Formats: sequence, C-alpha cells, structure tokens
Amino acid sequence: MTDRAPKVRLFVEADLGPGAVVALSEAQARYLFAVMRLGPGDEVAAFNGRDGEWIARARPEGRRGGTLAASRPGQPQRRPPDLWLLFAPIRKERTDFIVEKAAELGCARVVPVFTRRTGAERLRLDRLRAHAIEAAEQCGETWVPEVAEPARLDAALDGWDPARRLMFCDESRGARPAAEALAGEARGAPWAILIGPVGGFASEEAARLLALAFVRPVTLGPRILRADTAAVAAVTLWQAALGDWG
Repeated sequence: MTDRAPKVRLFVEADLGPGAVVALSEAQARYLFAVMRLGPGDEVAAFNGRDGEWIARARPEGRRGGTLAASRPGQPQRRPPDLWLLFAPIRKERTDFIVEKAAELGCARVVPVFTRRTGAERLRLDRLRAHAIEAAEQCGETWVPEVAEPARLDAALDGWDPARRLMFCDESRGARPAAEALAGEARGAPWAILIGPVGGFASEEAARLLALAFVRPVTLGPRILRADTAAVAAVTLWQAALGDWG
C-alpha cells in the first residue's frame, strides 16, 4: 500500500466507503484497462460527489468489465461556492468549453438559457454532463457541477429567487467594472452569472434585467469578449472577489 495519490481519477455513481465494491460500466472498464493500461491491484481515486474521494483497487474482469474495491479514504468531500453560470449556448465546441471551464473554475450549477439572439437551439445534455465529469476528474475535484435543463431567459427570470444575486455581464460597457462592483458585496450569499449570446442581449432583455433589484450589472473590461472568453473571465473575477480562491 502507498500513500501516493493515484494518477487516474474516476467519477462513479455508486456509494463509496470502507469495503465498497463498485461495478464499472463497459466504457469505464475500457478507459481504465485498455486506455490507461491499469492492471489488477492498481489504484484509482474514485469520487461520487457525496462521500469524498476513495482510493480503490482495480479488478479487471474479462475484456469489458471489472470492479473497483475501495481501500482507504482520499480527499475529503468538498462543496463548491453557491455559484451558478447561466449562458446562451453557442457553437458546439464552444459550449463544451464553457461547461468544462465552469467545472474547473468551481461553479456549482450550469444553466443553458435561450435568449432572443441565441443561435444554437439544440443541445445534447448528456454530452455536456460528460464534459463536466471529465473536467472534475482531471482538476482533482470531489464534486461535479449540475448541468441543468435549458430554460428560456424570460422563464428563468420569472421564477428567480431574489435572494440569489445575478451578475449581469453587460456588453454595452455602461456598468461598473466587475471587480469594483463585487468588492462591496458580502461573501457567502448565493450568486449567479449571466453571459449573453453572440450579438448581445436584445434591448428589451437588457431593460428587464436592469430593472430587477437582484441584478448587478457589470462590465468585463474595455473590449467586447467572445461568449466563452466572457464566461471564464466572469467566473474568475467572482471567485477572486467572493468565492473559494481566498
């Protein structure tokens, strides 16, 4: 037995704990035994978002199956800041990128929202959730952000809990800089970030957002950022000011 952290991490749905045995899916078994070339007894860091990380020993079974046997605890379970990222879907690979970076940067929930100018109307949530899982595996986290069902922006605002502040990234650049606006906010409150589509929000959408008491309009600098760049910049600024990067 070694205390060195395994190089391979795997998200599983099953419960983890002392003596737990987790059955691998065919895809997981193929990844561990054919791609990563693990053999019997090799260690994997498994996590499920509930029970913390557990170091488990691999047990191949045939060519397409196997199990993991939990042997000792690894990292304790962590929880992300209560931060949601709402974004208008864009091209497939760029949408994948936004979800991946949201997981790496520490968002608790990702919500695709359709606006008046959203170009992409079809999403594969299974694909986006797979990207979130892969990002969590690679960045050493013990939880995976929820990828929520898409919603229309109007519907999302209609059902909004006003206790959750909404950082509205205003491409008109008429708002306060994000770092300045966030500096006066208290830590610990639930937040969300809203990133618009290519071409920006329609005038009536922006007007409605600016009229809501829970909305905090901000600018992300003197340049108009592409949507995927804006998402990374906005989450980074929020995490530095109010999140768990301190």
